[in-house]
Amino acid sequence: MSNVQSLERALTLLNVLSDYPDGIQITRLSDQVGLSKSTTHRLLSTLLNMNYVVKDGETEKYKLGYQLIYLSRNILSNVTVIQIARPFLEKLSEDVNETIHLCIEDKGQVMYVDKIESNQTIRMYSRIGSKAPMYCTGVGKILLSGMSEAEYEEAVSKIDFISKTAKTITTKEGLKEEVETVKKQGYALDNIENEEDIRCIAVPIWDFQGKVIASFSISGPSNRVSMERVNDELVKKARDTSINISRHLGYRD
Repeated sequence: MSNVQSLERALTLLNVLSDYPDGIQITRLSDQVGLSKSTTHRLLSTLLNMNYVVKDGETEKYKLGYQLIYLSRNILSNVTVIQIARPFLEKLSEDVNETIHLCIEDKGQVMYVDKIESNQTIRMYSRIGSKAPMYCTGVGKILLSGMSEAEYEEAVSKIDFISKTAKTITTKEGLKEEVETVKKQGYALDNIENEEDIRCIAVPIWDFQGKVIASFSISGPSNRVSMERVNDELVKKARDTSINISRHLGYRD
């Protein structure tokens, strides 16, 4: 079945707007989606009327509207793992005073479905609903480690290995070796591989069948989340939290 062109274009606009929480002007937006300014304006007018998009009168920038929150209200409320995990992750974040990310796999990428900020200053690009590569994130490596061989091969075949930092894994062979290590040790590291000076330790969340359905990480600047601290403190606390959440989902270790 072929796509409806106008609908496809409107959804493409929404996808691009999701990358600009502070808004984007129409000229730049039309360039990014490859449409004329007049076509982009016509699509935006409809989206504006239906509250999927709002326009700042001063800056003339467009951004996502609150109708999208309304649409997603039941999706988020029905994701059991978010509801069950949150109190445990809040307690963990308070205990270690670092940022916690809860993630799932979505079409070969990591999607952040919850985030608990620490009281300490840290600049990270993650936000709820945003996505990240699997090969250079601790949460992604955990999700890869829980896949069947066929699922893993399919996921890796879609990866475009890009060096985010000097420590990023950039080959299938290197990733395979890393994931095997993750399976053996039960946790994964983003060892300054996705963002400069940010280190993360990630662990899995299992369902009642013993399947990895999500992962979460403790993230912070590498001077705070040092390897010594990871080994001496964070691995145990992350694992304990992982088991507690998983047990509430029916997992039996």
